[in-house]
Amino acid sequence: MNNFSEAAQHLAKHWLDREHTQALPQDCRPATRAEGYAVQALWPALAGKVGGWKIAATSLAGQRHIGVSGPLAGPVFASRVHADGASLPLAGNRMRVAECEVVFTFRQAIDPRPEPWTREQVLAEVGSVMPGIEVPDSRFLAFERAGEAQLIADCACCNDMVLGQPLPPGERLNDLANLAVRAQMSDGRMLEGIGSHVLGDPVQALIWFFDEMSSAGQRIAAGQFLTTGACVTPIPVEPGQTLQADFGWLGAMKVRFV
Repeated sequence: MNNFSEAAQHLAKHWLDREHTQALPQDCRPATRAEGYAVQALWPALAGKVGGWKIAATSLAGQRHIGVSGPLAGPVFASRVHADGASLPLAGNRMRVAECEVVFTFRQAIDPRPEPWTREQVLAEVGSVMPGIEVPDSRFLAFERAGEAQLIADCACCNDMVLGQPLPPGERLNDLANLAVRAQMSDGRMLEGIGSHVLGDPVQALIWFFDEMSSAGQRIAAGQFLTTGACVTPIPVEPGQTLQADFGWLGAMKVRFV
């Protein structure tokens, strides 16, 4: 039987130290998605309070890039959640990409349940919506070949998350698939994306997340957030650069990399 505690300790230590590893030792390596989530569930005792959640690989291109069969969910730890305008260190980050994402917060705790969630039900749980910029990283040197069980155990490549200003939910949540997102880098690069890049609709990603957490037996705490995936193709970043992201009616934000 796999030693999930050993796997969590191995990965969380690398996360805390901003270091990387080739792979988990064979005797504690998860072999299935369920085992990956079992490892992930042990992280908070080692890495600290969970501030929110993330979804990785919400596009087919992203799934192909890391060799997984579908999206992956994982926690984002409160110690690496930052406010708009933050300066983020890239030391120890091998991915070095930024992702412009739609973020939801939850007004109350969400318990696992056997029945699937509907669109109306998940929208009723939204406390606010905001723009966000995720700066992910994996503990695995060759994350593209780690496989989905290990990537889930690695908390779906969680790292730093920058949150914009929250807005109350409303009818505009039903049009997030058409949300135009524009990113401008300080080196002159301009990139554009749209909400439909995220599983067709960020709300659909929210539905997927609730169902996935139910399957994993994971409770979501009141006030936590979900960042739903990249609306704009992940943007390569380097120290000294600044990213400004315009999410239209959802707001604008920026982050500097150091």
